[in-house]
Amino acid sequence: MVRTARDLGQRLLAPPPRSEEAELLDARAHDPDELAANFRDIRRVNRLLGGTATVLRHLPALLDRVPPGQPVTVLDLATGSADIPLAIHHWAARRGLTLAIIASDASDEMLALAKEQIAGVPAMTLANYDARAVPLPDQSFDVVLCSLSLHHFAPDDAARVLGEMDRLARAGFILNDLRRSRPGYAAAWLAAHLTTRNRLTRNDAPLSVRRAYTPGELADLLRCAGVTNVAISTHPWFRLAAVKTRTAGDA
Repeated sequence: MVRTARDLGQRLLAPPPRSEEAELLDARAHDPDELAANFRDIRRVNRLLGGTATVLRHLPALLDRVPPGQPVTVLDLATGSADIPLAIHHWAARRGLTLAIIASDASDEMLALAKEQIAGVPAMTLANYDARAVPLPDQSFDVVLCSLSLHHFAPDDAARVLGEMDRLARAGFILNDLRRSRPGYAAAWLAAHLTTRNRLTRNDAPLSVRRAYTPGELADLLRCAGVTNVAISTHPWFRLAAVKTRTAGDA
């Protein structure tokens, strides 16, 4: 009886199979007001539930690897409305740090939203880059970021994104995403249905968790991409991070 209950508990807590169902956000030609409301929800979640905090927890160690006295260059891939790089800009400014940030996305719709968010911030610029194939030389930036976006990519493409992050970064990169779990799915469904009436958010918030990778799956993706010296960690609110610190052997 005890063993049966334990086995049942383990099955209930085990991550569900990864979903390949497309999110509504990944379609084209959204209603502008609905899309803007969806990203307001996303910004609120990132601010309150760890999306931004996860990056800021790991960023200082990478910034310490940049030679003092020179501006730090940062690339944010699949930036959405650019709320996380904007938060990083404000965080750095409060500490007297100079960061030159490029927020990039492959979607013109997303870049239009990001343009509104970063208006008046000259240290931030936008670029239309596909995170799977960025047309820039190796080690073009000190730090490369990708937040809450890897789950939008199927495994082969996700490995390409990780490979590009590694290729483009001189000091290292931070991958920040959701972690697939049954409790995480339940929390996302409940939060989406209690806090917003937005159709995109209600559909995509729980689906994002179902599409997300587990720590073991992320490790497999990194191996497929040939990326080494990466620390994978979990964080509150069902977050997952992978931090690459470049060493002399990676150069």
